[in-house]
Amino acid sequence: MTLTPRSPRRQRSRATDAATARVHPLVVALALAGALPSLAMAQAAQPATLPGVTVTASGAADPLPEAYAGGQVARGGRLGIFGNQDMMDVPFSVTSYTAEAIQNQQAHTVADVLANDPGVRSTYGYGNFAESFVVRGYQLNGDDLSYNGLYGIAPRQLVAVEGTERVEVFRGANAFLGGVSPTGTGIGGGINLVPKFAPATSITQATVDYTSDAQVGGHVDVARRFGPDDRFGARVNALARGGDTSIDKENRDERLLTLGLDYRGRDLRLNADVGYQKETVREGRTMVQLTEAPLPAVPPASTNFAQPWAVSRLEDTYGTLRGEYDFLKGWTAYAAFGAHHSNEFGDYGGAQVDGKGVGTGYRLTVPFRQDTTSEEAGVRGNFATGPVRHTINLAWSGLQSQKRSAYEWSTNYDTNLYNAPVVPYPTTLLYQGGNMTDPLVTGRTNLISYAFSDTLSFFDDRVLATAGVRHQILSQRDYDYNTGALSAGGDYHESATTPVFGLVVKPLSGVSVYFNHMEGLSKGPASSNDASSMGKTFPPVRSKQNEAGVKWDGGKIGTSLAVYELQMPTGLNQNGMFTVNGQRNRGIELSAFGEPLRGVRLIAGAAFIDTKMSNTGSAATDGNKAVGVPAYTLNASVEWDLPWVPGMSVSGRLLQTGSQYADLANQVKLPSWTRIDLGARYGFKVASQRYTVRAAVENVANRAYWTSAYGGYLVEGRPRTFKVSMTADF
Repeated sequence: MTLTPRSPRRQRSRATDAATARVHPLVVALALAGALPSLAMAQAAQPATLPGVTVTASGAADPLPEAYAGGQVARGGRLGIFGNQDMMDVPFSVTSYTAEAIQNQQAHTVADVLANDPGVRSTYGYGNFAESFVVRGYQLNGDDLSYNGLYGIAPRQLVAVEGTERVEVFRGANAFLGGVSPTGTGIGGGINLVPKFAPATSITQATVDYTSDAQVGGHVDVARRFGPDDRFGARVNALARGGDTSIDKENRDERLLTLGLDYRGRDLRLNADVGYQKETVREGRTMVQLTEAPLPAVPPASTNFAQPWAVSRLEDTYGTLRGEYDFLKGWTAYAAFGAHHSNEFGDYGGAQVDGKGVGTGYRLTVPFRQDTTSEEAGVRGNFATGPVRHTINLAWSGLQSQKRSAYEWSTNYDTNLYNAPVVPYPTTLLYQGGNMTDPLVTGRTNLISYAFSDTLSFFDDRVLATAGVRHQILSQRDYDYNTGALSAGGDYHESATTPVFGLVVKPLSGVSVYFNHMEGLSKGPASSNDASSMGKTFPPVRSKQNEAGVKWDGGKIGTSLAVYELQMPTGLNQNGMFTVNGQRNRGIELSAFGEPLRGVRLIAGAAFIDTKMSNTGSAATDGNKAVGVPAYTLNASVEWDLPWVPGMSVSGRLLQTGSQYADLANQVKLPSWTRIDLGARYGFKVASQRYTVRAAVENVANRAYWTSAYGGYLVEGRPRTFKVSMTADF
């Protein structure tokens, strides 16, 4: 389907859009919910458990680590070529948020899930609504999330998490573990999304939800196992949600359909999943570029300075196939393949303002299409040489991507953060590139890497030493928007061999002390905000990390402490120009999680970061703090099952973020901010069916604050938001 810019006359009325968004999800949800009891009765004769085999909800290949006490986080997660690992056995920092936590907190997107993480803060991409994350002071784009262990497969900008079993967060440089990410971000950490597959017990579940101001949604989750020994599994998730958000005049609409299939044999294990997601954001409040000091006063929390014609339409079709085969005792061969097609169109309304919140806006219209394939293959095995046990990993990974794009950049119009005038759809252009109805190929990426590692185990696994190397090959070609010819300087081919070393020592039961050193080669930053270099990808950059820490597993509660240093060049927008500068981050992270008391669940932690810029081109800014990196972040989330009301739980969450600079000169600083969320849920049975009602209020005080300045862009925090849902298990 070809998407073209729409003039005001061709746009549907806002009333029509809103009515469609409000009614359609509810109709779909009620229709599906009404069909579920019949489906449940039809399946009642099927066995509810898998006899003779212990199975997790991870699907066929490489079962997931079990949930930790309290059920909100898991004991470990996927670590690239190492596969799924227990947190105490690896020299890295990883936290995996479970489907139980995702559902109970009524998370809609990955950013909602990671509001639990003290080491992660979320922001937006340039001009659009792509969720982007700041991990250990470095950006992680939505393009660089991995899905079922593969890069380039997850939806590009926004990911609905109703089809996600777990959201796994790896903190630290990860180029060795997973290879090169598609756009080169993620030096501070990585995020892997685990799709849902059928667990041992059958699932027939329907959820209806409401989010202020007028979003209504419905979600259906059905899973079954069948065949000899229940070796085959199928799981379907369907979501429809839409309506006005808590930001004035902003409207969001989303659809999701996923199918997960798996086979669990003794020696052969397979899983496959496919997904379709469609997201539409109308009149979405975007980020703001600051042209001069001082920092403008933040508008009231629900204020929207977007234009009525602003829209972003995102459509993603994606899928993976993964398998393992045990060909010898202790030896497993594995392979995976994924494909992703993205079709996007945006009429974005950027804003550039001074310290009084007054300035100019412009229309940036971008059609974007991308096709990506991603693969990996390898062998894992173990053997002993005397008293030393070896675990070997030999892996290959590849990614191929082709993107088509064009753009229109209009002349400026006047705007104001506090009382933005309504501006007709701008038709006079300042810059233009490519065919808006049939964009040419503007970029091709080919990433290949080979990796080898050996983990040596001494003294009954009390000492684990890992050493490895990864050879990375990056090929990037950029093409002219108008002619399709190879751009000047747009063809590069780089390679590097980078090492990893890790050590885990377990001096006491439940205690792991660790150290790691990792290096990597990444794609250079890509410019999207400077018309003179629109779409340009800068040369590859190298990264380096040293990290040390200690973990404690108390059975009911787990804690960790990590200290690290990371070095890598980063891209930065300053006054409409895109530059690449050196950046060094040093930090300390503390975290705690689990169920320290019966019925009391905890996720808490703090992170402190010291940054330093270099190679900025000016002695006045060399040595300054990095833009958009808070001095500290702190999270505390607590759930309590009320002992005097069976089935009732209450929860509270505190998020605090320290001050951060908005400019490289360190003259404009965002103040620290605090957000408080409250929630409750109640589970009960009626006529042998289980129901759960959940309610939450995010940003209880309705505080207005600038939440992020990463990349030189100001992003305002969302206003007070109410969420209510009811889940029925049939």
